[in-house]
Amino acid sequence: MHLADGVLSIPVAVSSYAVTAGLLAYSIKGMQEKEIPKVSLMTGGFFAISLISIPVGPSSIHPLLVGLLGIILGRRAPVAIFVGLLLQAVLFQHGGLTTLGANTMMLALPALVIYHIFKKTGTKMLWSQGLIAGGAGVAGAVILLIVVLFFSDQRFAEGFFSVINILIAGHVPLVVIEALITGFAIQYIYQVKPELLTQKTSDPLGFIQDKG
Repeated sequence: MHLADGVLSIPVAVSSYAVTAGLLAYSIKGMQEKEIPKVSLMTGGFFAISLISIPVGPSSIHPLLVGLLGIILGRRAPVAIFVGLLLQAVLFQHGGLTTLGANTMMLALPALVIYHIFKKTGTKMLWSQGLIAGGAGVAGAVILLIVVLFFSDQRFAEGFFSVINILIAGHVPLVVIEALITGFAIQYIYQVKPELLTQKTSDPLGFIQDKG
């Protein structure tokens, strides 16, 4: 999912940075100091796990945690994703600075969509909700990856063994794996540390509302 420098056309790179700037502005607005530890914890987890990757052409296949970030961090997910990707690009040349906007956008948008879909749901089908969120997060990110690659250079979509087709096939197992991981993770977190998923209605950061 990490796009390297030089892959995107200038219009696509600039446009994706503009979208990411808007996402970060929305994400940071109203952030309170008490939220920083949870955001930092999830940023560190995302940073470490998404370093495990398999290069595929101009991109890579690696764990995304999009669904988990969306559920736990809510609207703060774009900040965690941006910081994690920025550190990876600077410290390990994993991804690129010119593509940082696109890399952030591809993960942050699905995370926010998942947040808004699940923030008002209850806990009766928590495992199923996590299952859907994990799979949908990866699927959403892959769709955005296809879009930015296609509009940068249509040759990425040429042929049966095109870069885009290979990336789609490579991410299919990841959809299943992340769906299962997110489902079990959300269920486990709710059992042992539910405060990570609950919050007051005046401070909506996730999908389980605390009415107390």
